[in-house]
Amino acid sequence: MRRFAPSILTLVLVALGCAGCDEQLRDVAGPTPNLEPTFASIQRDVFSARDSSGRPACNSCHSAGGARFTGNLSLAEGAAYQNLVGVASTGKAGAIRVVAGNPDASYLMKKILGTDIVGERMPRLGPYLSDGQIRIIRRWIELGARND
Repeated sequence: MRRFAPSILTLVLVALGCAGCDEQLRDVAGPTPNLEPTFASIQRDVFSARDSSGRPACNSCHSAGGARFTGNLSLAEGAAYQNLVGVASTGKAGAIRVVAGNPDASYLMKKILGTDIVGERMPRLGPYLSDGQIRIIRRWIELGARND
């Protein structure tokens, strides 16, 4: 019986540690408290709307009538998904905008993080997406980047 005591203690400690990791999305989403890892939510709360940090809607530039240097990427409702998932970037050769299931290979993630990109981090004039917003977009991609 004595041999099992360390194993039981380890299981109890792991269970207690996991209980503290149960974050609510509302707690990590920052200036977009209703943001969820679904395309509909990202379209509504990130691409199409300003947030409380003052970040402009992405489609204020990334639209048919938006700014001149947008990489030919419209994030307007009804066009954004088809322009992102599985589509080659026009700004960086060999890059795919969103690789379903693989956020690290998705150029969208690199642009919002400002790593290994051509041009500037997005949104260009800031403020940038919060860590929580980025985590939720990353999670949507991890879950398969569904049009949900």
